[in-house]
Amino acid sequence: MRTLLLSVKFLALSLAVVLTACQSKPKAEQAVEKSAEENWVQLFNGKDLNDWQIKFKGFELGENFNNTFRVEDGLLRVSYQNWDKWGGQFGHIFYKGEFSHYRLRVEYRFVGEQVKGGPGWAYRNNGLMIHGQSAESMELDQDFPTSIEVQLLGGNGTDERSTMNLCTPGTNVVMNGQLIEQHCTNSKSKTFHGDDWVTVEVEVHGGEIIRHFVYG
Repeated sequence: MRTLLLSVKFLALSLAVVLTACQSKPKAEQAVEKSAEENWVQLFNGKDLNDWQIKFKGFELGENFNNTFRVEDGLLRVSYQNWDKWGGQFGHIFYKGEFSHYRLRVEYRFVGEQVKGGPGWAYRNNGLMIHGQSAESMELDQDFPTSIEVQLLGGNGTDERSTMNLCTPGTNVVMNGQLIEQHCTNSKSKTFHGDDWVTVEVEVHGGEIIRHFVYG
């Protein structure tokens, strides 16, 4: 099994998310019990970050740089309120549990302006990193965990900018029988401009199949 984690790279001023996951059974068990029920588990409890580990580039594990990750009004919020400027401090928040066959559901939205000095590619840019290395195994100055990223993007009000794209920091995948070595591959989703909530899901069958869904 690999660690399921929510990755935060660099966003706008604030991102809010709601997380749930469904643990499904391996194929061998499904063959025996085809009618197995799916049991949804709320990964974020809406109260605190006790089930999560935080790692920022250049900081020791557990240091919540500038109080970036916080719980407000029952939401997991990624806020740049205390940042004066962008300095390359990529941050990630890891869930304590591990999953191999599951369906992850996320509701997210971007609000506010990008912090001063942020790179253009990072505008309204976040991600769910799955099949990733553990927080403890990351180097002090490592940008991103080795993982498969389900990229979450928000529109800029003008251009097409799909969400639920595939990015592969430190990894490669096979898609339609071909090895994919490019860093990011765009999905066919519409662009979500503005500050509205977006509901997405990732369906993972071990190391065999991963599917990305936007509103089903």
